[in-house]
Amino acid sequence: MNNSKIVIADQAISNNLLDGYLKFQLNQQTTAVISMKHTQEAVMLPVETVTSMPNLPACILGLMNWRSRIVWIVDLPKMLNLEFLDHRPRQYNVIVIKVEALLLGLVVHEIKGTTKFMPDDIGSPVGQVASSLVPYLRGCVVQQEEILLVLDAQAIVDSSILRND
Repeated sequence: MNNSKIVIADQAISNNLLDGYLKFQLNQQTTAVISMKHTQEAVMLPVETVTSMPNLPACILGLMNWRSRIVWIVDLPKMLNLEFLDHRPRQYNVIVIKVEALLLGLVVHEIKGTTKFMPDDIGSPVGQVASSLVPYLRGCVVQQEEILLVLDAQAIVDSSILRND
């Protein structure tokens, strides 16, 4: 009888060791996740609420007002050189991330919800995905026969594409 309590306690402990991630579609074929540690909010935003700015890389859509703060909005699939089908959406699915003090809005195809997995489940992305994606990834996870790209929020905000150095 005591053994069953130990098993339950082990399950509870292991459940607490799972890291939480926001799951989303970058495009029709590519599913990705980003750590909940960096995720501030997922919002649907009318296209008109983003103010475009001239002379910026094509992946930077503009600025938005988010909770009385001005935030840059980035077309994440375009930044990662992925095909994105809907070129004239009426609204954006935006994931607001925060890395240190920097806020950034990431536009994605569709927000799917949340998922959890162990840090040890993250495998190398090399050979699994296009080499151009690797600098933006912590790795890949296979979950229910689906490969999830585990994005690295720090690498995204530090991208030379977004820098004006």
